[in-house]
Amino acid sequence: MADQKKLVKRLLDVAGETYAAQAGIRLADKPSPLYRLLVLSVLLSTRIKADIAVAAAAELAKAGMTTPAKMLEATWQQRVDALGRAHYVRYDESTATALGDGAQLLHDEYQGDLRRLRKSADGDTGRLRELLRKFPRLGPVGADIFCREAQSVWPELRPYFDRKTLDGAKRVGLPDDAGELVKLVKNDDVGDLAAALVRVSLDKEVARHL
Repeated sequence: MADQKKLVKRLLDVAGETYAAQAGIRLADKPSPLYRLLVLSVLLSTRIKADIAVAAAAELAKAGMTTPAKMLEATWQQRVDALGRAHYVRYDESTATALGDGAQLLHDEYQGDLRRLRKSADGDTGRLRELLRKFPRLGPVGADIFCREAQSVWPELRPYFDRKTLDGAKRVGLPDDAGELVKLVKNDDVGDLAAALVRVSLDKEVARHL
């Protein structure tokens, strides 16, 4: 156990930055940062490098598209242009459409506030994932991404270690079991550990630096 805790500490030091933090999102239980996480989750769902998706989320925010209302105020072309500046080019047009449609859905169903979606799920993680998957381009992978990152501000999701995180744990010799993993880290660091394990699962080089 002691050796595993040391490994986890090293893992957090090397790769424990969440994708939200990398995208410049100061995650909090507030409408704008939660919406920006939703957008990031959509962007990360496609077959594109994570760094490009993160850069695209940052470009959309830089262009002012930080709430559903502002996303809807932007033109489709402005969304495409922001994605293009981050080289998110293969899926830029379809994603620009999906982001517009998703913002409209969030506005219509939840008055633009994902906390209302959380309330609808009433603490049921499966139901939360089901509601998230109603957003365009947000499939099972995207729902996992959102929940992994949101667990730092929505405690009822903890511990959220999906298949990708457990694959990463196995790669570095940690338990591939959520109940065992959560014992190795402080409550506030569960989301960071999940992010680190995903990075390990996606990049063998990360594991070599441990």
